[in-house]
Parts: sequence; structure tokens; C-alpha cells
Amino acid sequence: MATQLSRMTPQQSRAWLALISTAELLPAALDAQLQRDAQLTHYEFILLSALQRSGAMRLSDLAAATNATLPRTSKVVSRLQKRDLIAREENTEDRRSVRLTITKQGRRRLVLATPDHFATVHELVLDRLDEQQLAALAEALEPIVAGLDPQRKFGPF
Repeated sequence: MATQLSRMTPQQSRAWLALISTAELLPAALDAQLQRDAQLTHYEFILLSALQRSGAMRLSDLAAATNATLPRTSKVVSRLQKRDLIAREENTEDRRSVRLTITKQGRRRLVLATPDHFATVHELVLDRLDEQQLAALAEALEPIVAGLDPQRKFGPF
């Protein structure tokens, strides 16, 4: 039996292509700026930001908060630890795991990276939209994020 192929209306196609193009192009642009200006990848910036907000996290919680796999998070944490941006400390609540914290140097790198990063976010996205478009963008994307992350593990939301 043949499967019915779901078609897109022209409006759906336009919206989908704009969304998927943004999802592909924006991370690369943010990565390039952060690597150039702060010697950080975008994922490292997000990871350091999550640790800055939380104070300390287990690796599995950090992976969930940054929407990454455990192996990827572990690899990046090791790389950041070698650069003295993250520290591992004993977890007194659960001896089977360690707690990750951002170091003083990590905090400094994050603070120094943030103004240029925010300027890039403004240049690439925020300043291209008026207040009404920004509100519409948030209203359009929030239900999608809620569907993709129903337990709200990712990000600061």
C-alpha cells in the first residue's frame, strides 16, 4: 500500500525553508564570531553559560541543559578543563558522579565574550526585526520548542 505524501502549501514551504535555513546558517555564524573573538565554540559558550547560571551541575544535567549527548558534553568538558575554564569537584550528594563548576578564568572568558557575542546576535537577528516581528517570532517558536523539549530541560526557559 502506498503511503500518502504530505504536501506543503506555499506558505508552509516558505516558513519551513526560512526556519531550516536559519537553523543551519545561524549556528555557524555564531561559532565563527565566538572562535574569532573569544577562542570558544558556540557550544562551549552555551555550556559555560549554563554552569554560570547554575553554579554547579552533574555531567548528565549539563548535557540535558545544553541539548547535547553525554559523550559530546564529556569531550567538551575535558577540553575546557584542560584550558582551566571548568573544574570537576567531588559530588558529596552522589559519590558516583562529579559536579562541574565554572572556574574564575572560565567566568572571565564568558564575561569578556558576551558583549561581542550579543552584538553579533543583534546584528544577525534582533536588529533585523521590529518589535512586532520579534514578538511574532517568539510566539511562533515557543510552541515548537515546547514540543521538542516538553520537560523543559534545555536552556534557561
